[in-house]
Amino acid sequence: MPDRPSDRPLGIFGGTFDPVHYGHLRLAEEAADGLDLAGVRWIPAGQPALRSRPQVTARQRLAMVCLAIADNPRFSVDAAEVEADRPSYTVPTLERLRQVDQCGQQRPLVLLVGADAFAGLPGWHRWRSLFDLAHLAVAQRPGFPIDGACLPAELASCYRDRFSASPAALAASPAGRIVTFTMSQLAISATQIRGLLTKGYSSRYLLPDEVIAYIQTEHLYPEC
Repeated sequence: MPDRPSDRPLGIFGGTFDPVHYGHLRLAEEAADGLDLAGVRWIPAGQPALRSRPQVTARQRLAMVCLAIADNPRFSVDAAEVEADRPSYTVPTLERLRQVDQCGQQRPLVLLVGADAFAGLPGWHRWRSLFDLAHLAVAQRPGFPIDGACLPAELASCYRDRFSASPAALAASPAGRIVTFTMSQLAISATQIRGLLTKGYSSRYLLPDEVIAYIQTEHLYPEC
C-alpha cells in the first residue's frame, strides 16, 4: 500500500447536490473508511448533463457543499465545473484532473457512484473511457450486492471483467477496476427535501444545520 497520503487512492464524488444532505455525506464518509481513501474530492456539477435543471444556481449548490464538508479534513471541494460555462460530463472532468491537477497520471482515482447510477452507466457520455481514467466504487445497500445478471448486457460484461472483491486492488493501479462498498441505508433524497421545503415543512435532521441556515437565508426552494 502507498505510504504517503498523496499516493493513496483519492475518491471523486460528483453530483448535483440540490441540496447536499446526510445521505451524500455518509456515502463519502463510508467510502473513505471502507476503501482506504486518502480523502474525497466533491465536484458539484455546474450544468448537469443527465438531469433536469436544478432549482437553485450552481454557485448556491457549491456554497451548500462547502458548508456541509467544512469540518471534515478528509473532504475537499473542486469548483471548476461550477465555474465552467458548459455542461458537466464525468469523463472530461476526470481528464482535467489527470492533466492539469495535482492528481497526475499515476495516482489512483476512485469515482464514487450509487447502485442506480452505476446501472445507468451505458447512458453516460463516453462511459467506457471512465475506466481509462479512474476506478469505480459502487455503493450498495446492506444485504443487497450488485447483481450482474440485472445489469445491461454491455455493462454486465464490463462488470465481470473488472470487478475486484478487494478494495486493496484500487491502490495497485491508477484506474480500471470496479469495487463495491456497503453504506448505511438512509432513506433521504434531495427530491424529498425539496418537497418538504416547498410545503414549508422542516428538513431538520436530513441535512446539516449550516446548510439549512443557508437555505433559509438565501430563500431557496420557496414555499409553493
